[in-house]
Amino acid sequence: MQEADYAAIAQAVYAFAERDDPLAKLVKEALHVIDEAFDTWGEDRVSLSFNGGKDCTVLLHLVAGSLGRRVQSQKPLKPLAAVYIPVPSPFPQLETFIEDAVKAYHLDLFHCPHPDGPSFPVETVATPGSIAAPVQDLPKHVKGGEGMRRALELYKARFPHIEAILIGTRRGDPHGARLSFQNPTDPGWPHFMRVNPIINWSYADVWAYLKMFNVPYCTLYDQGYTSLGSTYNTFPNPALRVSPNHPCGRCGQPSPPNSVATSSSPVPIPVANGYPASDGKKTRQTLPDSFTLLNSDPTAMCTVDDLPQRFSTTRFDSDTYRWHSGSAM
Repeated sequence: MQEADYAAIAQAVYAFAERDDPLAKLVKEALHVIDEAFDTWGEDRVSLSFNGGKDCTVLLHLVAGSLGRRVQSQKPLKPLAAVYIPVPSPFPQLETFIEDAVKAYHLDLFHCPHPDGPSFPVETVATPGSIAAPVQDLPKHVKGGEGMRRALELYKARFPHIEAILIGTRRGDPHGARLSFQNPTDPGWPHFMRVNPIINWSYADVWAYLKMFNVPYCTLYDQGYTSLGSTYNTFPNPALRVSPNHPCGRCGQPSPPNSVATSSSPVPIPVANGYPASDGKKTRQTLPDSFTLLNSDPTAMCTVDDLPQRFSTTRFDSDTYRWHSGSAM
C-alpha cells in the first residue's frame, strides 16, 4: 500500500465535498463531524476505531483528509491514535491489510487483546449449501457486547486521556438505527464519546467513495465477502464473486486486475495517482479480475434480477443491503 499523502487527500475530499452531488453532501457532512470532534477535544484526545473493514477504511481516509487540511503536510505531525479490537480467529488477509494501513497512514494503533470472545456480534453471509462448523469446534466463551466492553475498559486504562472515538458505524448496522453523530457510551461502560461521521451513509455510498478516491481496501472483498468476521463463521457470497470465464446478465468483459476499488466506466470526477486530478483528464478504471460488470452505471446497485439463474439460491434485501440464502424475491 502506497504511503498516504494527507495534504493531497485533504485537497481532494474537501474539493469534492463542495460539488452538487448526493455523495458529496455525505462527504461534507462527515468531514464536518470529524472537524468538530478535533475542535472539541483536540487531536491528542481523539482516537479512531479501526478493524480493517470497508466502513472504517472510508472513515480513515476522511480523517486523513481532515488532519491533512489542519497540518498542511503529507503526513500528520505525529501518528494518529487508533484502536483495533479483533474478533477471534481473524482472517490473515485482514491482519495484513491492517498492518499495511498502519504504515501507510501513520497510525499509532493499539492492538487490544480480546478477552475470551468476539468483540461484537459478527455479521455473516452463509454460502448456500455450505456445511456449518460443528458447535464443538467453535471458540468458547462467546460474549458479544460484553467482550467489547471489557476491551474498551482495557483501552481506557491504558489511554485515559482519550475522550472520543471515531467509529465507522452506519445506520443500517446492528444497533445503528438510533445513533446520531455523537453518542456517549452506555452506563456501565468506560466513558467515551462515540463519534459516527458516516452514520447516514448506505452500503452503496461506502463503495462509491472507495471507487471515487481509489482507496485501498482489504482483498477479501474481492472474493465476495460483504462483511468480515471470524474465519469459522464468515463466508463469501457466491453471487458477488463471478468468474471471468462465466459472464452473466448484463455483464461486460472482465478487465485487468486492480488492487483497489474502481469502476469499469469513467468516474464522475477525474482521478490521478489515486486522487481527483486537477488537469480535467478522465482516467478509465477497471474492476478487479474477480468481478464482472452487472450494471454499467457505477452509482447504481445491482439486484437479484441482474444475476443468472444459477444464483437463484440467494436474494438481495434492498432495505438492509444484505444477501440472504433462499429463493429470489
